[in-house]
Amino acid sequence: MNYPDNYIHAKLIEECIRGNSKAQFSLYNQYSKAMFNLAHRIMNNREDAEDMLQEAFIECFRNIGSFRFESTFGAWLKSIVINRCINQLRKKKIDFVYFETLPVNIPEAEPEVIYDSGKIFQAIELLPDGYRIILTLYLLEGYDHTEISQIL
Repeated sequence: MNYPDNYIHAKLIEECIRGNSKAQFSLYNQYSKAMFNLAHRIMNNREDAEDMLQEAFIECFRNIGSFRFESTFGAWLKSIVINRCINQLRKKKIDFVYFETLPVNIPEAEPEVIYDSGKIFQAIELLPDGYRIILTLYLLEGYDHTEISQIL
């Protein structure tokens, strides 16, 4: 295959296409923690996130031959994880609500406010599923509104 010169996982992906379990394990080790964190933020449940991670990697390695090097492997895998999570939540009949429909009541911030990221993540976990997923995709994963609407 002809890979971009700067593509760091080309040989590993080629080995995965051939069914090399060591190459699969190497990619898993490189990406599993980040993909688990993403799945956990969307699912808001450790067990569900673990299930989604496992299903996403199974799908990834089953379909790795369709990876076209048009994006990074991580971006491709991330889309699989997000789609798996969203599809699972759809099965649970989660209602998604867009930011534009939420009432806005933001108090004036003090000039030197220090935010505790741990408290922010805890607060995000308390949101209803639809709110939490959209907030995660927008603020933490960097998707724009159009991309989020396409995903959902």
